[in-house]
Amino acid sequence: MTEENEDFLDEELLDSHDIGADIDEESKGLYEHLNITVDSKQEPLRVDKFLTNFRQNSSRNKISQTCRAGNVVVNGIAVKQNYRVKPGDQISLLLAHPPRENHIIPQNIPINIVYEDDDVVVVDKDPGMVVHPGFGNWDKTLVNALAYHFEKNGNKTDLDRVGLVHRIDKDTSGLLVIAKNEHALSFLAKQFFERKTKRLYWAFVWGNVKEDTGTITGHIGRHPKNRMQMHTYTDGSQGKHAVTHYSVLERFRYMTWVECKLETGRTHQIRAHFKHIGHTLFNDARYEGSTALRGVNMPKYKQFINNVFEILPRHALHAHTLGFIHPTTKEEMYFESPMPEDMANAVKKWRNYLEN
Repeated sequence: MTEENEDFLDEELLDSHDIGADIDEESKGLYEHLNITVDSKQEPLRVDKFLTNFRQNSSRNKISQTCRAGNVVVNGIAVKQNYRVKPGDQISLLLAHPPRENHIIPQNIPINIVYEDDDVVVVDKDPGMVVHPGFGNWDKTLVNALAYHFEKNGNKTDLDRVGLVHRIDKDTSGLLVIAKNEHALSFLAKQFFERKTKRLYWAFVWGNVKEDTGTITGHIGRHPKNRMQMHTYTDGSQGKHAVTHYSVLERFRYMTWVECKLETGRTHQIRAHFKHIGHTLFNDARYEGSTALRGVNMPKYKQFINNVFEILPRHALHAHTLGFIHPTTKEEMYFESPMPEDMANAVKKWRNYLEN
């Protein structure tokens, strides 16, 4: 039997093979993709039992839920758990797994839950909150807050960890969906893996973006000199294929409010792509966007920019919408998050500056 193993992550994340520990909590995978060729001497065996034997750290229930979600494909066809494997079968398995590298301590931290039922929780995350414990941020994360919320409300789930299916950066605000059981985790993992969810981001970028709509295409990989940054390689020599579509929502002469739709999901995709075209995210310190990159060389203007930085003390990126198919009802769920207060106040400041 042969196996190929690859970790997949959502937007602003790379797989664990491509990124070092210096990216902190973004270094771990949320999905595991296995390609297995069944040995020529294999006796007929139910695929759920076969995979449970093969993946001894995965429970039979987890494998069964993965089958029910359509995440087990044999010879190009999704199969149920009672399918019997045969010699030479080509098995593709998409396995969602909550990170398990440390014990999750429930912590009473306020979070904005916009929707919850027996299968999913949708959270509107504040900027400054890390999603999952990791290097340098072992507690006070969204996962710690959710663990407390579940415990306080007596939620019974079949997960031993909070079921993340995607993540956003610490300083990015906006919507995330979290699974509460194995079925929901597997079902949602497939949607994110196949990029069938509906998500739009709002960003403020330096400068006056020339076109009202556009597409940025270029492989994204680690920066050749600064390992804390990602870099756009238009020749495809390094990194992974990435596509960002954008449209301009409002212009502020020296800053532009854009809406972004990601065709792919790479580490810091929006941040790296807009830096590549000369429009770094506003106040994005990691990508040199925390100084006045556009505008006049006047003390009053520089003071104005510093005042806006104080109002918006983080990179200006917000996960505005989230749409997905519910794992049980199969209904389309759609959520919108209003512009957070810090970004809204920055808009008011810019509008007032231009009017005066």
